[in-house]
Amino acid sequence: MEKTLIEITDELRKAGYTEDFNLKENCLECRAGGFSLFHHDFQVDKFFRLEGETDPSDEVIIYAISALTNGSKGILVNSYGIYADPIASEMLEKLAFKK
Repeated sequence: MEKTLIEITDELRKAGYTEDFNLKENCLECRAGGFSLFHHDFQVDKFFRLEGETDPSDEVIIYAISALTNGSKGILVNSYGIYADPIASEMLEKLAFKK
C-alpha cells in the first residue's frame, strides 16, 4: 500500500527536514525562516510522487531538500502535471524527476 502525504512528511521531519518551502517562480521560499533558495542554492535529496486514484488534482510530488548555503533541510509539496505551478526553466530542471 502506498504511503500517504502525511506519513511521508512525518518521516521526513523525523529525518531532519524541518523547514517548509513554498515554490515561487524562480526560487524556494522558506515559510518560517525568511530566506529564499535559488536553483544553485539547494539539492533535492529524495522525492516521492503520489498519484490520486480518482482525482488528478490529488497528484503531488514531495521533495526532501537540503540547502547548500546554510545547511537547512526542508520539504516542498507541489502539484505536478496540468496543475503544476509555472516556474523558471532553471527551477524546472532542478526539480525534474524521472519516472
